[in-house]
Amino acid sequence: MRTDRIHVEGMKFYGFHGVDPAEKVLGQRFIVDLTVERDLRKAGASDDVADTVSYASLFKLTRQVVEGPSLNLLEAVAEGIARSIALVFPDLECIRVRVRKPEAPVKGSIIDWASVEIERTPRIDYP
Repeated sequence: MRTDRIHVEGMKFYGFHGVDPAEKVLGQRFIVDLTVERDLRKAGASDDVADTVSYASLFKLTRQVVEGPSLNLLEAVAEGIARSIALVFPDLECIRVRVRKPEAPVKGSIIDWASVEIERTPRIDYP
């Protein structure tokens, strides 16, 4: 089966997620990459944004979660993003979400980032 993909990468937001109490007070930057899969032939033929998933919609849905209420885990942030996209676009074949936390505070070490990546099928995972 042929699968088409829309990628929106490097979305940057400021949020207050983390297990450490300081993360919930000070906040930090989060970077999100999305890939959604669906048949894009109709949009390619019509040249009409109504026949696809707009990047702006994906950005807004992602921002609502990342800049929304504080969560403890990156896993919960990623799941919230996938769920919100699935509710608006239930006909997607697949949603992949990667959430990166640059310079995540890990005691005794310096890392470029910590990240979580999830993959969900809307019709199965959010019926």
